[in-house]
Amino acid sequence: MKVWVNGGLRDADTATISVLDHGLTVGDGVFETLKAVRGRAFALEPHLDRLVRSARGLGLPDPDLDEVRRACAAVLEANPMPLGRLRVTYTGGLSPLGSDRGDDGPSLVVAVGGATPRPDSTAVVTVPWTRNERGALTGLKTTSYAENVVALARAHRAGASEALFANTVGRLCEGTGSNVFVVIDGRIHTPPLASGCLAGITRRLVAEWTGAVETDLPMDVLRSAEEIFLTSTLRDVQAVHRVDDRELAPAPGPVTAKAMRVFTERSALL
Repeated sequence: MKVWVNGGLRDADTATISVLDHGLTVGDGVFETLKAVRGRAFALEPHLDRLVRSARGLGLPDPDLDEVRRACAAVLEANPMPLGRLRVTYTGGLSPLGSDRGDDGPSLVVAVGGATPRPDSTAVVTVPWTRNERGALTGLKTTSYAENVVALARAHRAGASEALFANTVGRLCEGTGSNVFVVIDGRIHTPPLASGCLAGITRRLVAEWTGAVETDLPMDVLRSAEEIFLTSTLRDVQAVHRVDDRELAPAPGPVTAKAMRVFTERSALL
């Protein structure tokens, strides 16, 4: 396995960054995960645009996007696979211990791992913790993911693949690594960005291609919605067949099934 680290390809077992990298010590970094199909990264430019927005949100210098593009191409060429998870990580770089950032400049790591197609439906749970829609990191895709690790572990213990969060005012927000859509009276709705959710690339495409509307939704909509589905880079559009103890059948329902078909057809043209 070959990994891109700070300017070139390295063997994975020898690819290193400093143990004092700010991404490791304090989570000072941003990242993007892209679906790679037969050596081609899906929606690369929108992901790079978001990488820049996230970096600016943390006060990091803009990443060199030409280098990121070269790194992605080199990693995909060096590690051929039919379906992969391509990860671009950009951190504060070598820094003193503590929150102050050092002067050595950022670190860039690009790696890819194998992925498997997602099942058409999944189970989710709700968790008691909240997303902060007014936090300093709201809307940024940062490497500070420990909260998601804890929530996802809770989901796995309940036989689910995702955990859904409310925000601090009790409105539906997002999953640990997905956006959520609900169907009400045959119409598709998704929480607005003001809820604190991430501006998912797949979320935007699905909303554009299906006519989904942004709606401020109470958390208990999950107990009454006709259909529920998730979107993310590797899930694409995935139906939900269970939320906590509520079973939804059939899953995918007709509206979700149509959204899945539309996404498959339209994304193949990008």
